[in-house]
Amino acid sequence: MEPTLGGIIGTIIFGAVIGILARLIKPGRQNISMVATVVIGIIGAVVGYFLAALIGVEATDGIDWIRWIISIVVAIIVLGIYLGMSGRKGGTRP
Repeated sequence: MEPTLGGIIGTIIFGAVIGILARLIKPGRQNISMVATVVIGIIGAVVGYFLAALIGVEATDGIDWIRWIISIVVAIIVLGIYLGMSGRKGGTRP
């Protein structure tokens, strides 16, 4: 299946939302760019949807809360790994 422009734009928007939510939930300040936030969110979304499919969470009418939660948790983990690998330690929020 070939990706469509709408699918690519939707993935970027969804990744941005997941990445921003992950940064808001993770304690401390994260000194990373918006591009890194979107990429982390996209990774969280893709892995989160894969994990949700593995546990049998099917697409539902309306908002798929379980897949959203899994995607955000995965994005928080990826964010922590990124911060640890890049040496960008998060300080405490004022």
